[in-house]
Amino acid sequence: MEDCYLGFDFSTQQLKAVVINDKLKVTHQATVKYDIDLPEFRTHGGVHKHDDEVTVTAPPSMWIKALDLILDLLRLQDLDFSTVVAISGAAQQHGSVYWKRGAEEILDDIAGNNFLYDQLQGCFSVRDSPVWMDESTSLECALLERATSGPLPLARVTGSRAFERFTGNQIAKLFRMKPDAYNNTERISLVSSFGATLFLGRYAPIDISDGSGMNLLDIHSKDWSDFCLNMCAPNLREKLGTPVPSCTVLGTIATYYCERFGFSDTCKIVAFTGDNPASLAGTQLNKGEMAISLGTSDTLFLWLANPKPSLNGHILCNPLDSKEYMALLCFKNGSLTRERIRDECAEGSWQLFNDLLESTPRGNFGNIGMYFDSAEIVPPQVKGDYRFNKNNELIERFSKEVEVRALVEGQFLARRVHAEDFGFSIHSASRIIATGGASTNKSLIQVLADVFNMPVYVLEFANSACLGAALRAKHGLLGDFPFQNMFVEPLGLHLSCSPAKDAAQVYGPMLTRFRMIQGKLQKRHAPFGFDEI
Repeated sequence: MEDCYLGFDFSTQQLKAVVINDKLKVTHQATVKYDIDLPEFRTHGGVHKHDDEVTVTAPPSMWIKALDLILDLLRLQDLDFSTVVAISGAAQQHGSVYWKRGAEEILDDIAGNNFLYDQLQGCFSVRDSPVWMDESTSLECALLERATSGPLPLARVTGSRAFERFTGNQIAKLFRMKPDAYNNTERISLVSSFGATLFLGRYAPIDISDGSGMNLLDIHSKDWSDFCLNMCAPNLREKLGTPVPSCTVLGTIATYYCERFGFSDTCKIVAFTGDNPASLAGTQLNKGEMAISLGTSDTLFLWLANPKPSLNGHILCNPLDSKEYMALLCFKNGSLTRERIRDECAEGSWQLFNDLLESTPRGNFGNIGMYFDSAEIVPPQVKGDYRFNKNNELIERFSKEVEVRALVEGQFLARRVHAEDFGFSIHSASRIIATGGASTNKSLIQVLADVFNMPVYVLEFANSACLGAALRAKHGLLGDFPFQNMFVEPLGLHLSCSPAKDAAQVYGPMLTRFRMIQGKLQKRHAPFGFDEI
C-alpha cells in the first residue's frame, strides 16, 4: 500500500482535510462547517462578534470538536490511516490560543477511548480566542509604533506596521485587561501551532512563516525581537517557545491517534503554518508570478528575495525556503462582501449575479464602487459603501447590474492599486494564479484578468491552503530538497481567462481615477458627509 500525506486547514468558517498519495494525487477530502455541523457553538461565519462591534473571537474547543468529526469522516471514506506517513496543516493567520498551566500534562495523557473535545475543552485560560477579524487593539498598536519610533521602523523589523489583528497586540491587550488570565497561561499558540499541538500531544513550536505575522518576530534574524516582546507583556519568550523553520519535522504522532484511528506510530508531524503561506505552496508559485486567494478575505502574495517593507502590506518569511520571503496584501472585505451584494441584487443566486455582471460592459459606463462591510486593512479604517459616477460624484445608488460590476471591478482595481504601491511589478509578471472559493466563478475571473491585463490560471483544487499543507507534509520528509523539484509538472493548474484586447485601454484611466478617489476617501476617514469629491 502506497504512502500518503494528510493536510488540514483550520480556516475561519470550516475545518478541511485532504489526502494525497505519493504521486501527489488527491485521494480523499472532507469538510466540517462550524455553523452547520457544530451549531451548539452558535457561531456566525465561524466566529462570535461581540457587542462592541470590534471584538471577534472563536472558541478553540470548537476547532477540537471539528477535528474529532473530520477524522471520523475520513474513516467513513475508508482511509487507511496506517498509510499516512506525514501530517501538516494550515490555519487562519493571527488567531491565538492560550493554554492554561498544566495543559501540557493533559495533552500528554489523552486516552484513545474518548473524544479529544471531552478531554481538552478545559485546557484554556481564555475560552474564546481572538481571530484575524478582531479590531479591538488600536491602543496597543499605537503604543507599539510609538515605542519603535513609528510604523515604518517597526515594519523594517517585523515585516509589518502594527495591525489590530496581529497576535503581539492581542497579547498586550490580554495582559492589560486580564492580567490573571495572562499569568495563568502556560503557552501561547497560533491557530496553526495549536493544530500541530493536537497531533503531537505536546506544545508545538510556532513556525517562522506564520510567526512573522505577529509584530513580534525579527524577519531578518528569524527569532523573536526582544524589544517587541518586552513591549507586549512580561515573560513572553517563555510562553511562545522557540520559533522553527516551516519545513521542520516536529516529531511523531501522539499515541491517541494510533489507538483510536490506527495511525502508524512512525507518522511524522511537520510544522503547521498560516493559510496564506500554505497557499503559496498549494499554488506552486514561482519567482516572478503572483497569486490571489479569493476567500473570506482576498489575499495577494508574491515570492521575494529582497523584501521592501511597506505600511500597507506584509513581509513574511517564506514557508518553502527559510532564506527567502513572501509579500502579502490582505483585504478583509472579500467573499462575504460579494455574498452580500449577491443577496441584495441577485436574490442570492450566483447565476443571476454572473448574468448581471456580464450584461454590463468593461468599465461599467465610468461608474466606480467601493464596498467595505468591515473597516478595511488597506486602505485602513475606511468602512461603508461608496458609489461614484463617471464625473467622480458620490451618489446614493446604482442599478442592480451596475452595482454588481461596480463591486467586482472595484475590488480588483483596489488589489492592483495596492499591489503596485507595494512594489509589485505587474508588467514583469507572466501570469496570475487564482485560488480560493471564488476562483471557480469564471465571470469573476474574467474581470480579474481584464483589470490586471494578465492571463489567470486557476488551481483545479480550490482549497490551496489545504493542498499546500499536504504537499508540505511530503516536502518536510525530504529534508533539504527544493519544493518545486517534487513536481514533474504543475498540479491542476489550467488557463481560465485571458484579458480582453481593450483591457489596458479601459482600465488604465480607470485605475488612475480609482487611486485618486480612494486617496481622498482615506484622508477623510469614513463615515463622512459630502456631495462630491
